[in-house]
Amino acid sequence: MKKAAKRTATALCLVLFGASEAAAQHAYPAQGQSPSKQAEDQAECDRWATQQTGYDPARPPPVAMATPAPVTGSGARARGAAAGAVIGGVSGGDAGSGAVAGAAVGGLARRGANRRAADAQNQAAAQQAQSTQASFDRARAACLSGRGYSVR
Repeated sequence: MKKAAKRTATALCLVLFGASEAAAQHAYPAQGQSPSKQAEDQAECDRWATQQTGYDPARPPPVAMATPAPVTGSGARARGAAAGAVIGGVSGGDAGSGAVAGAAVGGLARRGANRRAADAQNQAAAQQAQSTQASFDRARAACLSGRGYSVR
């Protein structure tokens, strides 16, 4: 459980860190532009980059974090119980104890699979958000470069 929470928190931090990338982008007025002209150009390039990419760093889209699906109703426990009963009966042991153990193992296996699926969805959402932010940064840099700024 703690590992899943750590992975989810890490993905969320990556998304939130990505939102500050535009602020980390620096533009040097290579053609001697005044500070007021630079502010005007940066604002226009921000608007243009937002139009081109659909991403606004002032209002980043919310990142929906997936949660693991419940084990109830998946049939994993029933399948585990059936397998445990068969193994318990074949091995000469108690089929009832085997069924209980099988149900527990089936539930644990399903819970782990659900957690991995939710983690994969969260990672994909974080990567999508980072990709959109990077696209905005490239568009903004292209605009500023076209206006005579050195952008890093």
